[in-house]
Amino acid sequence: MAPTAPKFTTLGCRLNAYETEAMKELSAAAGVENAVIVNTCAVTAEAVRKARQEIRKLRRDNPGAKLIVTGCAAQTEPETFSNMAEVDLVIGNTEKMQPQIWAAMKGPDFIGDTEKVQVDDIMSVTETAGHLIDGFGSRSRAYVQVQNGCDHRCTFCIIPFGRGNSRSVPAGVVVDQIKRLVDRGYNEVVLTGVDLTSWGADLPAAPRLGDLVMRILKLVPDLPRLRISSIDSIEVDDNLMQAIATEPRLMPHLHLSLQAGDDMILKRMKRRHLRDDAIRFCEDSKRLRPDMTFGADIIAGFPTETEAMFDNSLKLVDDCDLTWLHVFPYSPRPGTPAARMPQVHGTAIKSRAARLRAAGEAQVARHLTAQLGQTHHILMENPRMGRTEQFTEVTFGADQTEGGIVTARITGQHGHQLTA
Repeated sequence: MAPTAPKFTTLGCRLNAYETEAMKELSAAAGVENAVIVNTCAVTAEAVRKARQEIRKLRRDNPGAKLIVTGCAAQTEPETFSNMAEVDLVIGNTEKMQPQIWAAMKGPDFIGDTEKVQVDDIMSVTETAGHLIDGFGSRSRAYVQVQNGCDHRCTFCIIPFGRGNSRSVPAGVVVDQIKRLVDRGYNEVVLTGVDLTSWGADLPAAPRLGDLVMRILKLVPDLPRLRISSIDSIEVDDNLMQAIATEPRLMPHLHLSLQAGDDMILKRMKRRHLRDDAIRFCEDSKRLRPDMTFGADIIAGFPTETEAMFDNSLKLVDDCDLTWLHVFPYSPRPGTPAARMPQVHGTAIKSRAARLRAAGEAQVARHLTAQLGQTHHILMENPRMGRTEQFTEVTFGADQTEGGIVTARITGQHGHQLTA
């Protein structure tokens, strides 16, 4: 049988997708052949179940290939995957970024000479987020990983044990990469990380995310649009607020890690903010940038959550004027403190998640209606679809230049999309 290039399957977050692109480069450079690599997610128990399901399917579809499992679930539960008959090799989140690991996989018989589990202690990793990819994303938008890991220990979250402690990419390295991306024609760059607002804490002089944003905008004047991905609003610094107020090239869309809207639940989650902190941040941001829109992560049915506590989360959608909701029905992760707390009944969790999603749908409809007649600068992701500054999808009846920024008037809406 002729050798084939490795196949990759990515589960979970944007950072995982970014790292899959890095693994493609590393495996190609090493000459790896006839392998299937699954980059797993561990954010919920359901994510781990889906990973196992996907592995079984990939084994049926690729009977002769070596099957390698990596990612957060492999890091946190290596034995779960090493015990699967379908799996040949389990490598951790640090190992998957190491050229020597991929070099050892060259040739058809590499598995026989290798320990099945290669997962080291992620908490011992101190280097900055490693492999930089120039231009991961679409031809219009590039994603730049500036941070990895998390120093916080929210009671529901397993991710620090999959990603390790927070590490930052130095500002100079980030700026140089963005300059290269702009030179290659990218009109928008998105800064990504596991805990983005902790960027800089481990660097000399402990700069803040706002310092990085201002530096990028100053030193890369030809960059038309800069976005920042999910942030923890309580960690936002003065310079980031100044950028929101004064820098039109910083896009008016923030995704907030809120998780709940009730103070007692937030304390039991070990979050660092209270309900009023979230509302104040959103009000301040809107005052500084009236066209600002917010996305948010909210968990439905966290342990001990009563109906009254849930109502506080539901009301937060209006109180913070949230538009794009990511609703997570709570599921216990073994090894986390929340898994040992009194659990909410599954039917109540399902019902609360549905009510949150309905509130989110209403907010999206309100946002779309408010855009009718407005003029937007739309970054085209393909010839017929692009996104506004607030990340709202817009469709066109005629082809536009992919990757270009089109100025157009919004004429209607269809589903969750605007038309122009």
